[in-house]
Amino acid sequence: MTEQAQPVFSIEKLYVKDMSLEVPNGPKVFLERENPQVNVQLKTDANPVEEGIFDVTLTVSVSAKLPSDKTLFMIEVAQSGIFQIRNVPQNDLEPVLMIGCPNILFPYAREAVSDAVTRAGFQPVILAPVNFEALYQAQKQQREAAASNGGGEIKIQ
Repeated sequence: MTEQAQPVFSIEKLYVKDMSLEVPNGPKVFLERENPQVNVQLKTDANPVEEGIFDVTLTVSVSAKLPSDKTLFMIEVAQSGIFQIRNVPQNDLEPVLMIGCPNILFPYAREAVSDAVTRAGFQPVILAPVNFEALYQAQKQQREAAASNGGGEIKIQ
């Protein structure tokens, strides 16, 4: 009788790997009354630490600019987690790392962004929920299209 090992998924540690906040036009930007344009970018990286242990980092970059193109603030938060993932089929591992783990990390990154922006003297930035499954599928389709076209450049708008 062969026993098939049950899949294991656990959070070993959640931590802020890196955080940067800039207010390049302070203190004058605090006198501005225009509503800023807020730009949000997300990036996910996953790296094996050892057998069955992965370090996943969700990097959230937020910038706010006035219509006059003056920057109010720029913040980047790299929220990381160490995850134990064992006995998961190889073709299911990437979705777990790129969908499941970022879903766990996102609320912590959102809180870090909001807290830092508030401490910098601005109204809190509350990031909208993100569909990491849709992002993963879109990136996967782009990779497949690039591979079938001879490895052309991928542009994400």
